[in-house]
Amino acid sequence: MTAPWIAEHRIPDALAAQLIGDAFPALRPVRLELLGEGWDNVAYLVHGELIFRFPRRQAAVPLLEREHRLLPALAPRLPLAIPVPELFGRAAAGPYRWPFLGYRNVAGETACRANLDERERSALAAPLARFLAALHAFPTGEARRLGMPPDPIGKLDLAARIPQARERLERMRALGLLRDVRPWSERLEAGADLRASEDLRVVHGDLYARHLLVSAGPARALCGVIDWGDLHLGDPAVDLSVAHSVLPPEAHDTFRATYGEIDERRWELARIRAIHHSAAVVLYGHDIGDSALVREGLRIFR
Repeated sequence: MTAPWIAEHRIPDALAAQLIGDAFPALRPVRLELLGEGWDNVAYLVHGELIFRFPRRQAAVPLLEREHRLLPALAPRLPLAIPVPELFGRAAAGPYRWPFLGYRNVAGETACRANLDERERSALAAPLARFLAALHAFPTGEARRLGMPPDPIGKLDLAARIPQARERLERMRALGLLRDVRPWSERLEAGADLRASEDLRVVHGDLYARHLLVSAGPARALCGVIDWGDLHLGDPAVDLSVAHSVLPPEAHDTFRATYGEIDERRWELARIRAIHHSAAVVLYGHDIGDSALVREGLRIFR
């Protein structure tokens, strides 16, 4: 299986500075620092206050354009900070012709970097549930008018995702990252007949520890949610998977009580999604040498 995170375009510091300066002359001279690279985008902090994200793969271009259209409508209705695009750029010439976005920096540290303990994770349950309840209540008619699509890649299509998950589990075992794949393979098989609901809601689509921001200091409160490129209309199970991957089991009752009714089909579908996605996170972290991501992805398997 080809790794889906391989970059098609590299965006080194000098190129990023040139693209930003050409598109937005008021920002010259561009002072920037690399924040990080994800599956789809590379992010730079500019002048200490703006985040610019550049697609690394063609598949990420429509996702970035979707954020530009939709996040300004979502932001006022959510109880946590999210990035709101302010600057939309595109190179007039040169090899890099994809669009890129600038946002005000959302303060906080990613939950995977923060390496939260079990008490700190449990404290995330209620605010995370309130955030998802608000997101999933966004009017779907309005979302459609703004151009929000249904899931374009079948994130909850278990006929495709379970074989992928099995393959990833086997690779984890071969790398010595997971000793015994049988309990997880059995869990996948037990859920193979689950199907996503046709009652579609607005969902983030890629919610895990790297996309949750927590505040600095001893409180470690949940303060923001980032990376909205997978925003779509789908079954809320795709987002509820974050409860399985980030929260300890003893916090699940608090999460479910705060969110509202979650039937057992949806809860188990969320668990299957978490197993599939967490295996991908582990392998991605391993391939790029990110020990924090490996540690975070392995949580569900412990």
